[in-house]
Amino acid sequence: MPWREFTRMSERSEFVAFARRPGANVSELCRRYDISRQTGYKWLRRNGSGEGAVLDQSRRPLSSPQRTPVGLESQVLAVREQYPFYGGRKIRRRLQCDGIERPPAASTITAILKRNGLLAPERRLKRDWQRFEEDDANGLWQMDFKGHIPLSRGRCHPLTVLDDHSRFCICLAACGNEQGSTVRSQLTAAFQMYGLPERMLMDNGAPWGSSGQSQHTRFTAWLIRLGVTVSHGRPHHPQTQGKEERFHRTLKLEVISRRAVWRDNPEVQIAFDSWRPEYNFERPHEALGLEPPASRYRHSSRSLPSTLAPIEYGADFEVRRVKENGRIKLKNRYFFLGKAFAGDPVGLRQVGECAWDVYYCHQRLGRIDLMQRQHGSEEV
Repeated sequence: MPWREFTRMSERSEFVAFARRPGANVSELCRRYDISRQTGYKWLRRNGSGEGAVLDQSRRPLSSPQRTPVGLESQVLAVREQYPFYGGRKIRRRLQCDGIERPPAASTITAILKRNGLLAPERRLKRDWQRFEEDDANGLWQMDFKGHIPLSRGRCHPLTVLDDHSRFCICLAACGNEQGSTVRSQLTAAFQMYGLPERMLMDNGAPWGSSGQSQHTRFTAWLIRLGVTVSHGRPHHPQTQGKEERFHRTLKLEVISRRAVWRDNPEVQIAFDSWRPEYNFERPHEALGLEPPASRYRHSSRSLPSTLAPIEYGADFEVRRVKENGRIKLKNRYFFLGKAFAGDPVGLRQVGECAWDVYYCHQRLGRIDLMQRQHGSEEV
């Protein structure tokens, strides 16, 4: 299928970019990208010739020393035409990457855009929250579905996963639904390629959140079993996943809105696969000092296990098995943990005379306090 072939071309370019870094382990990268070492070195040899590579240098003549100021302005406009959503700082960085030793100042480029009627007014909103950023790559991945895209028939549900530290786009998938099995399939492929993160942040919607008593679902239970800590944002506070929200805005502006009506999911996926390498490896990111996300991203050292390890707890835990109704019994009282854990053991660690912390694998689910007022089956 053509979109699968395009995806392979994107993976080839991504492999070459990571393999050319100093100290890169080519054998390990070949394993992650499911290719032989012979193929990997062949891709590296071909990279300079442009055969099948997405990351070749532009063929546009941008660095002639005889250029006049009018010619330099033409270069600015050419970059703007190629990247119609870039502002002054990003265009200046693009010119530097293309070999212009002394490009105009960002303010001068902005004036050129304004003079040519290419500068759209931007409305900046005041923000009342503090920005945060994970210290290292793979310390935290943010995940969400962007609002659906209407197709000629049906809808596309874009699934996006972003590394918090580097803003590297881990996954950009045109999905036909928002079911847990679909997300699990996409994440499995991402884990095989990039490894496991320490933690993942998502909102409270399906399939990773629940509107019922329990915050967790079978999908998040699977992530916890893999050793990934699951975090949910505060309800009705999308700024908790601000980087995802900003990424979705960029995705809509630079990809989705370029076509009035998309035919089907494969067509959308082709567009996603074409744009993702540009975003990860070429597009300057202002929050990263105008470097692309790939400049700060590294593969995780935690590999996806072939099988789930058995759930075990230390000697300081009391173990209870969660019933099919999602409840456990302690001191003749019933507490609701969630049907996501039905049939699995949980660990209870006593932290006070009448209090226990409840764990599922490594993750703390909550606390049972017997001093609280009893009212039927209580939620932890």
